[in-house]
Amino acid sequence: MPELPEVETIRRQIEDYLPIKIEQVYYSDVSDSLFRPAVKFFNPKGLTILSIERKGKQMAWKLGEDEFILTHLGMSGGWRIKREKIGEKHTHVQFEGRDRSGQKIFLGYVDPRRFGEMGFVNLKTKEEFFAKLGVELTSSDYNSEYFYQSCRRYPERAIKVHLLDQKTFAGIGNYMACEICALAGVRPTRKCGKVTKVECEKMIEATHQVINGQISHSGLSFSGGYKDTTGNDGGGLSNLVVFHQETCGMCKKTAVKKMVLGQRGTYYCPHCQK
Repeated sequence: MPELPEVETIRRQIEDYLPIKIEQVYYSDVSDSLFRPAVKFFNPKGLTILSIERKGKQMAWKLGEDEFILTHLGMSGGWRIKREKIGEKHTHVQFEGRDRSGQKIFLGYVDPRRFGEMGFVNLKTKEEFFAKLGVELTSSDYNSEYFYQSCRRYPERAIKVHLLDQKTFAGIGNYMACEICALAGVRPTRKCGKVTKVECEKMIEATHQVINGQISHSGLSFSGGYKDTTGNDGGGLSNLVVFHQETCGMCKKTAVKKMVLGQRGTYYCPHCQK
């Protein structure tokens, strides 16, 4: 599943072309399964994509003061940008229009597994939806005090499971949680109540390291997974220190251990993480 760095990469790549005036909309025969709230189709023809806001893994495309497209990539979704109509398999929604330079542009949503979601909502609905999500990890609100207090609320919860709680930390997925724990030197099974204030600060620093490192490589791709708006894989595999690694990328000598925690494959270094 695309996580915060992948969604932010896509947001930035689309934003480079904004504003985009939508002239035509195309749907696949199965696109109705993507729409939330439950509207079969929406038609933003004639509207303009003005800006894109992101919170966690969720994007909100602003079309006007009270008109937004909410889009979540699900497990395998992504957006493509081309100068001609997109013929890629599993393209379920496609906007044809003009970009900031006046050139023809096609913006298509591609999703083989169709677990992504899309909705045409007003400002109130968008704000209510965003309010249900946890702190935005790139904001100043995500700090060591916030992290420490969140741990105090769930003292018996494993720290890696805690990181995956979208109502507390918006945007963290499985690979990010493993990497954050590793870079902070905290074993993923550690109870939240046993995480110190100093370690909370390290978790914040590790989060920024993971986010910035992955964005600088246009995100992280595994086989058959995320692609950026050009259709290319992200190059972030080289940044991983434990996730799907045989040897720890920090100490360079210890075999990485794998376990199942909270029903998710979890990777850690028994030497570097305590």
